[in-house]
Amino acid sequence: MKFSEYIKYLLIGTAFGFVLVKSEVVSWFRIQEMFRFDSIHMYGIIGLAVIVGMISVQIIKRNNVKDTQGNPISIPPKDPSQVKRYIIGGSLFGLGWALLGACPGPMFALLGSGLTIMIVPILAAIAGTYSYGVLRDKLPH
Repeated sequence: MKFSEYIKYLLIGTAFGFVLVKSEVVSWFRIQEMFRFDSIHMYGIIGLAVIVGMISVQIIKRNNVKDTQGNPISIPPKDPSQVKRYIIGGSLFGLGWALLGACPGPMFALLGSGLTIMIVPILAAIAGTYSYGVLRDKLPH
């Protein structure tokens, strides 16, 4: 892929970041309210995202939607024996989200909105991703 072909993804990401900032989804105060059960704002947005995701998956499955290269999109079923793994991974993700006040996607939107301290967790996320890549063969999957 040429660099110019990535422009559409940059524009979509920028628009998505704008929506995240304007809807206050990236607001540390909104996230804190959610974890303290003080407001329904974030739960409403997350719930809406789950509903949109469910509808989108059904559309993909029922209409045999293909990706941009024309390959069929397949969604393999989850292995019920892996429930413990999902609970542990989801709990770690939630703990990191609660401590930082942002999940991975909004970190870039927060940086783009002028919160330069987000460089620290972004670099930490990159280091963690790199470490996982190096150690992947040695980890239980």
